[in-house]
Amino acid sequence: MDVNSSSQSITRREEVLAATSGIGAAASGLGLRARLPLPARLFAPVDIASLVWFRVAFGLLMLVDVWRYWGKIGATYIQPGFHFTYYAFDWVRPWPGDGMYVHFLVLALAAACVMIGFCYRVAATVFFLGFSYWFLLEQARYLNHFYLIALIAFVMIFVPAGRAFSVDARLRPRLRATTAPTWALWFVRFQIAVPYVFGGIAKLNGDWLQGEPMRMWLAARANRPIFGPLFTQEWVVYFFSWGGLLFDLLIVPFLLWRKSRPFAFVAALVFNLINGYVFTIGIFPWVMAAATLMFFEPDWPRRFERFLARVFGLKTAARFEPWRAVRPREPITLSLRTGLRPGQRVTLALLAAYCGFQVLFPLRHWLYPGDVAWTEEGHKFSWRMKLRDKAARVRFLATDPHEERTWEVDARQYLTSWQRSEMSVRPEMILQFAHHLAADLRAQGYEDIQIRAVANVSLNGRAPQLMIDPEVDLAREPRSIWPARWILPMAEPELALERHL
Repeated sequence: MDVNSSSQSITRREEVLAATSGIGAAASGLGLRARLPLPARLFAPVDIASLVWFRVAFGLLMLVDVWRYWGKIGATYIQPGFHFTYYAFDWVRPWPGDGMYVHFLVLALAAACVMIGFCYRVAATVFFLGFSYWFLLEQARYLNHFYLIALIAFVMIFVPAGRAFSVDARLRPRLRATTAPTWALWFVRFQIAVPYVFGGIAKLNGDWLQGEPMRMWLAARANRPIFGPLFTQEWVVYFFSWGGLLFDLLIVPFLLWRKSRPFAFVAALVFNLINGYVFTIGIFPWVMAAATLMFFEPDWPRRFERFLARVFGLKTAARFEPWRAVRPREPITLSLRTGLRPGQRVTLALLAAYCGFQVLFPLRHWLYPGDVAWTEEGHKFSWRMKLRDKAARVRFLATDPHEERTWEVDARQYLTSWQRSEMSVRPEMILQFAHHLAADLRAQGYEDIQIRAVANVSLNGRAPQLMIDPEVDLAREPRSIWPARWILPMAEPELALERHL
């Protein structure tokens, strides 16, 4: 992508103002921007400070996250004899020997380099590839915030966040800049906004509006200190359910509106802290809290620096000199007469393709029959966060047609407890495990083995019901992106309201 900051061809007087008053401030003036067509505005320069802030915060949080998982590497990726893979990513396997520990060390090093801005592009690319590999290793460990981190890491490869307040800027003066193209700022903002918007849309369903599964989750946490006793109150249940819905739908517009932005930031901070208190979701609340600051004016770190200097008398100018290190003549080259350069057109096309995919892909569950919370088809990678609670008991039956014998296979011989828990409520993972069982039994001499599953599942407090057709031989059913005929429809699609009255 073309990361050269550009704007309309301007007069010499405006150029001097840009150089003396700050290019980002001059370029963001209403007069200059008003003369730019919409595509050109995406290449107008804005202050790079907020992108640099996010680079530092993201790198630090990723370093902490890698450290948090260090003690879980063996139990999660080395000891299990079987790993649930993602469709089309069966080839992603754990490193042999101590390779996983080496991998996490490389991830930590890449995160640290992103944070300090050392070999930034290379470090960001290595972190994205390494984190994506980690994410794809085990489907039973799928988390929406892992997916989000992978996407943000991808975005960070292309934004020029390493051109200020970085080791690269210190070592390579020609790289230094105080501005970045507008598209880079909005690219990060867009990726941060997507989980909020689609998370809110996903909550517009009957179960959530009736307080489920929030009611069950809060009741299970009633023994928490301080606020736990309140969790059994109905008004608290609806406060969490409807409050979460409204927050997700409104937080992005309120962050974009200057007048409501400070209040929206406080609301986002409180919301994420409550999430961290009620649910175990790792560093996700802190990532989103840090990301929320990206919706403020792009020069807010500079203004915050001046505020600290004014209030505490700190000499921050010398400390943060790399902020201000700028090439004598930063390019401001876009002309209304010449329009966008070919490289800029390619950048816009790639941005449009990426953003279009991020908007359409979470909606793919509408292409499948049935409730996505039941079938799970189209659930992952769609920001359907904390929307359903499933309890299940699954039995796997193996049949040898030659001996006319059927027996139950103990999944505990193959899977860890956390793998069994995740697999038992997800049809696609049940199918994948059935394939693994069939392959293992064939290796033992059962050439025409058949595998069936009896899965009784309860969704959001409903009565348990069969989720998988017990007459279907899952060993013969291929993994596919098409609707699965062996998933039975939910017998009780609507949650009875009277049970909560």
